Amino acid sequence: MILEIVKYGHPVLRKKGERIESITPEIKKLIADMFDTMKENHGVGLAAQQVGVAKQLTVIDVREITDRPSTLELDGKPADVTSIMPLVLINPLVTPAGDAVSGGEGCLSFPEIFAEISRPGTVDVKALDAKGKPIEFRCGGLLARAVQHETDHLNGLLFIDRMDKKTKAELQPELDDLQAETKKALSKK
Repeated sequence: MILEIVKYGHPVLRKKGERIESITPEIKKLIADMFDTMKENHGVGLAAQQVGVAKQLTVIDVREITDRPSTLELDGKPADVTSIMPLVLINPLVTPAGDAVSGGEGCLSFPEIFAEISRPGTVDVKALDAKGKPIEFRCGGLLARAVQHETDHLNGLLFIDRMDKKTKAELQPELDDLQAETKKALSKK
């Protein structure tokens, strides 16, 4: 089922997600619906907060992006990124493992807004998968950027919080308009 993606200005985007303690039928359905929603909206990642649910859950799939490569290491050895796609991360812990690199980012909760964001180029990830089993890997490139962007959502952080001051100032009119539009829509519900 395609879920509504909440836009900037919705309070759930600023909520830290609750840890998921067990994989219930509701969580399984939420995961499936989030993948459907992400695919329908041509995204590479989607956090539960973006569909109005404050939980520590994100889905990622970078397979369709060929112009921004990703790297993956499993057990310290290079691995094929597609081997872990589509990816579900529950209660993720992300640790920087490389120098910061700048790269373009957008967000389904910020339609048509893009910016260069500086983040570690490589990260170590520990999480639970869709079955509640522990997973660990090191990733780089687009996958590392997507993991960090989505994990930020799970902690109530948005990519605008990572923009440099000049970029954010340039985008402020668009951000203000989007926020006002969202708050207006919420007041009608």
